[in-house]
Amino acid sequence: MTAATHSTLFPQVPETPDAVLDGLDPEQREVALALHGPVCVLAGAGTGKTRAITHRIAYGVRAGILQPATILAVTFTNRAAGEMRGRLRQLGATGVQARTFHSAALRQLQYFWPKAVGGELPRLLERKVQLVAEAAARCELRLDRNELRDVTSEIEWAKVTQTVPADYPAAVAKTQRDAPRDPAVLSQIYSTYEQLKRDRSVIDFEDVLLLTVGILQDRHDIADHVRGQYQHFVVDEYQDVSPLQQRLLDLWVGDRDNLCVVGDASQTIYSFTGATPDHLLNFRTRHPGATVVKLVRDYRSTPQVVHLANGLLSQARGKAADHRLELVSQRDKGPEPVYAEYPDEPHEAEATARRIRDLIAAGVPAGEIAVLYRVNSQSEVYEQALADAGVAYQLRGAERFFERAEVREAGTALRGAARAGRNDSLLDGAEGLPSQVRAVLSTKGWTTRPPAGSGAVRDRWESLAALVRLAEDFEAAKPGATLTDLVRELDERAAAQHAPTVQGVTLASLHSAKGLEWDAVFLVGLTEGMMPIAYAKTDEQVEEERRLLYVGVTRARLHLSLSWSLARSPGGRASRRPTRFLNGLRPGSAALGARGGAGGGGGIDRGTGRAPAAAAGRTEAVEPRTRQTARCRVCRRPLTDAGEMKLMRCEECPSDMDEALYGRLLDWRAGQAARLSQPDYCVFTEKTLMAIAEAVPSTEGELVVIAGVGNRKLTRFGADVLAICAGETVGEEPEEGDGEG
Repeated sequence: MTAATHSTLFPQVPETPDAVLDGLDPEQREVALALHGPVCVLAGAGTGKTRAITHRIAYGVRAGILQPATILAVTFTNRAAGEMRGRLRQLGATGVQARTFHSAALRQLQYFWPKAVGGELPRLLERKVQLVAEAAARCELRLDRNELRDVTSEIEWAKVTQTVPADYPAAVAKTQRDAPRDPAVLSQIYSTYEQLKRDRSVIDFEDVLLLTVGILQDRHDIADHVRGQYQHFVVDEYQDVSPLQQRLLDLWVGDRDNLCVVGDASQTIYSFTGATPDHLLNFRTRHPGATVVKLVRDYRSTPQVVHLANGLLSQARGKAADHRLELVSQRDKGPEPVYAEYPDEPHEAEATARRIRDLIAAGVPAGEIAVLYRVNSQSEVYEQALADAGVAYQLRGAERFFERAEVREAGTALRGAARAGRNDSLLDGAEGLPSQVRAVLSTKGWTTRPPAGSGAVRDRWESLAALVRLAEDFEAAKPGATLTDLVRELDERAAAQHAPTVQGVTLASLHSAKGLEWDAVFLVGLTEGMMPIAYAKTDEQVEEERRLLYVGVTRARLHLSLSWSLARSPGGRASRRPTRFLNGLRPGSAALGARGGAGGGGGIDRGTGRAPAAAAGRTEAVEPRTRQTARCRVCRRPLTDAGEMKLMRCEECPSDMDEALYGRLLDWRAGQAARLSQPDYCVFTEKTLMAIAEAVPSTEGELVVIAGVGNRKLTRFGADVLAICAGETVGEEPEEGDGEG
């Protein structure tokens, strides 16, 4: 290990307290030196807030001003708490408690329960779903798995907002919340669930906070004990505090004022869980003498990315918007954000995959690239496009599309209906493939209208709706296709995407991307109805959607692409409109204000597909009529399926493929993939190998024009492939590098 590597992995502990302050900018230094009284740090995205607060704690400890055992730093995830502890160790500040709210409360509850209540603390219920199901059954309701998840989430929301069962219906009405069931029914389930817990002497995670609050409120001696132990408090991500967490914090702090909070109201995106920025925004009202420091120097993103992020918030309205931070990039200039419009979703996904492949070829690591979307059901088309492009990917915060429980269940149901054929009563009167699929999936939760609100039920519906759309597209591409044909297609797609997880491009929802960053970010599917989401009805719900897009934009360090498609499927009516949030920001669009409607994308030259040259950034428009139609080389029928376009023929048209050659290519591919530690499809997809086995190219010129080959793979694998086509034996080690391209 070199000295440089050692210093990176094991950084030197600062020798003196003043050395802890080295490298901080003026505002971060101000935070680090503000060790007394209430402190409010308003920290924008990428401004080094964790650095500021850990150096603040470390400086206080190293200077002898703060005693480590008297400090409690709380945040919202175990990952964030672990990162904070690690940084404090590196700065020489050991012994500081850095925990989540729940972890800190549980530790106190376990310690004080025998004294406050007597006996042992009731058993902690790791998962409450089963008990919620029993409560629903006692209310004569049978809920499926997704309904149970939604009802459970609703009970959690009620508890963190300190809403008792009897008050739940009124709370739903007041907050205009989309409840997954009738509020009166949910109130009954909630009440029964609480009774079952009492009967069985168990508590849930929300009870950990509630019971700790109850003990600290009722037992002043215990409250004094806690306050004697902890005298200095730091709260990270303060915009995400729930009313219950704030109540617990108030009891911890008591009448003292050694409290430092850090947050950004513009990154409040979890209100559906009970989070509210009100405590952050009202901090100076509650603590008139508070020191307020704003961190606005953005070290993460280029000026171009920061300019767009600031522009998004400049159109916002509401209390959070009134306290927005104007970020100032500290990085060198980078490329302008790319705004791309496509005729349909497959075009958008394929173009995104091509752009990603180009970035990887230019040296951007695949692990530093992300595709972010609003809902998890959008992932399937990007999973497919990246697989077809030979680019490895990994999903964050969600299962792969074909591994989701509802998709597997739907596949089983479709497979059974295909075997039964017309003997399946479900298919009576269902003419045509899409109609048959709708009939089968209606037994699994699909309806013609989406369920209200968000949650697991909506997620399940979106996944099933994606299968319905796939059936419609499949039938359009293959008139007369049967249910058996569709099942075979689904199996092939699933097989292509069940490769082992490897280091690759990240696919993630915008919510699960919070707290992360990448060199290149692709924000996709940015149309009205998806961004903002269709069920965002109130002004505040719409503004939270704007903040969600802001979070997405600020994940990008250097490259940023924002795209949308005008229709769902090829040949569909171009009825979609790009998100209103980009009005006045993307080239050629008019600023229509915060509410501005869903104004269109004027200003794009439909002849050239380019935006006016004077506009900031650039918009690329791909029109259906400018895309050359691929036709089957046997029957000349237009091709729309990506796999057929690789073969340049319809699946059902006669194939002159050399089966022996195809087998040799498959064996060679397996060996290459094993040596590269990559999935097989990162070398070549099976469709590309089939096309090679049909064409049997003898020159580089004949090989490079086959879809899925391209110049990079020609350079990397061309010699081997041509040798195999010529009947030669190859067994050379691949050159250094990965197989993506």
